Amino acid sequence: MWNWLRLVKDSVSEKTIGLMRMEFWRKTVDDIYSDNPPQQPVAIELWKVCTPAEAGPVPGPLTDFQSPSKDGKSQALPSLGLRRKSGWEAAVKRHNLTKRWLMKIIDEREKNLDDKPYRNIQELENYAENTQSSLLYLTLEILGVKDLHADHAASHIGKAQGIVTCLRATPYHGSRRRVFLPMEICMLHGVSQEDFLRQNQAKNVRDVIYDIASQAHLHLKHARSFHKSVPVKAFPAFLQTVALEDYLKKIQQVDFDIFHPSLQQKNTLLPLSLYVQSWRKRY
Repeated sequence: MWNWLRLVKDSVSEKTIGLMRMEFWRKTVDDIYSDNPPQQPVAIELWKVCTPAEAGPVPGPLTDFQSPSKDGKSQALPSLGLRRKSGWEAAVKRHNLTKRWLMKIIDEREKNLDDKPYRNIQELENYAENTQSSLLYLTLEILGVKDLHADHAASHIGKAQGIVTCLRATPYHGSRRRVFLPMEICMLHGVSQEDFLRQNQAKNVRDVIYDIASQAHLHLKHARSFHKSVPVKAFPAFLQTVALEDYLKKIQQVDFDIFHPSLQQKNTLLPLSLYVQSWRKRY
């Protein structure tokens, strides 16, 4: 579900189509919490990836699913009067996931369909809180963690993730004639959107990136300040801090040149760093 929502903005040519897809997911979540997930293509794909141990048959309408035969033609599977729970439905039932977090993700993604830059860093942080942090709250629920300190850490990590994602995507967005960096910070340093579209590497452009990256670093620092109070059980949900810190260090090494080629290269040692942090029970 997360990946589908994430890709909506870049996969539609008109906002109306994006709104329709968001409405589909909103209704899907409503139906899941009503024990009546829709028989839609996406729901069927979720049904396919479930294992018998994860989802058993539940009462539902008779449905003939299409399955390819040996000659490549589709053939209907016999109706059994039963259907299996989708991955999200099974997760909702098993872990008692809070519907509010799912709806926040959908609502915020819907607002973000407009190709407008964030007005200020607070608006970017609000977007990150309602998407990235909400996903972390759901992850904590799946891990069985109900802790105020863990929630605070998740809030800050989600905001750091949202800010870093915005920075990392700047070259890609620029190639599509789009800039989403906070306007207030750009105006403070006398930088226009055209500077980013032309990949200007002047000091004032790097100052904009420094200010934004510093805010992400601050959230990361705040999140780690709760380390001793957060249950160890929650640490797997927060291991993304390793990748966040890695990017922030790399961008500092290139003097906050957001277009430096090294920032687009993968860190082959990142899996090892993740393993070490996991072994050390840290995030």
